[in-house]
Amino acid sequence: MAKTRIAVVGAAGRMGRMLIKTIDETPGCALTAALERPTSGCVGQDAGLVAGVGDLGVLVTCDAKSAIAEADVLVDFTTPEASLAYAAIAAEAQTAHVIGTTGFSDADFEALKVFGEQTVIVQSGNMSLGVNILAAIVRKVAGILGEDFDIEIVEMHHRQKVDAPSGTALLLGQAAAEGRGIDLGARSARARDGITGARTAGDIGFAALRGGTVVGDHSVIFAGADERIAFQHIAEQRVLFARGAVKAAIWAKGQPAGYYSMADVLGLADL
Repeated sequence: MAKTRIAVVGAAGRMGRMLIKTIDETPGCALTAALERPTSGCVGQDAGLVAGVGDLGVLVTCDAKSAIAEADVLVDFTTPEASLAYAAIAAEAQTAHVIGTTGFSDADFEALKVFGEQTVIVQSGNMSLGVNILAAIVRKVAGILGEDFDIEIVEMHHRQKVDAPSGTALLLGQAAAEGRGIDLGARSARARDGITGARTAGDIGFAALRGGTVVGDHSVIFAGADERIAFQHIAEQRVLFARGAVKAAIWAKGQPAGYYSMADVLGLADL
């Protein structure tokens, strides 16, 4: 079977280097392109040397159209603006696009769904296998317990993270909302300060903590009368996101055009 040809965006960044290393270590995969901004000092260097895995014979380039056209799958952990631009190029080339970027607006998500009419898009607020299994569990439990149990989502990340709540927290919140059959946007409580009054029944609460070098801690708490149920996921190293993204890339190759999530990749949609 032919190898899955993968292009990586942001090749010189922390996630880019991890992706290149993971692709190199994964049977059935091959790095075919490594993209960086024209201003990057890594353009023209071997991507394997940039990632610390040795010479791979793939030079870092800023020619996105050519790089994406030569790949089966583009893997992208960048910014919302950049991801949308790459999605347009991938859709035109009919190259599958795996997106681990966070911070998208509702309008951004709608735009990605349109691109999913032309090619395969796998988008997730978290590429971790464990987080996506947790989301499936949260969806199921939320549907079973109903509004007798309050839902609170608590997340903590490193001090450099720029968006809150995290994409993972929102992914978990969306799972809970789906389980209850409600609209997360209309029923989420994201800021509490001062005299807030009693908690509104049925809302899904979020708390975001920032500090140190925390990779990502997420807890979903179901608080009822006289009892609480808590589910937790702790990310210990960022490489787990790269492993999930590469798994998604392998899955995406050959799938029909559409807008997919990691639940589809892992077969969790019916859990």
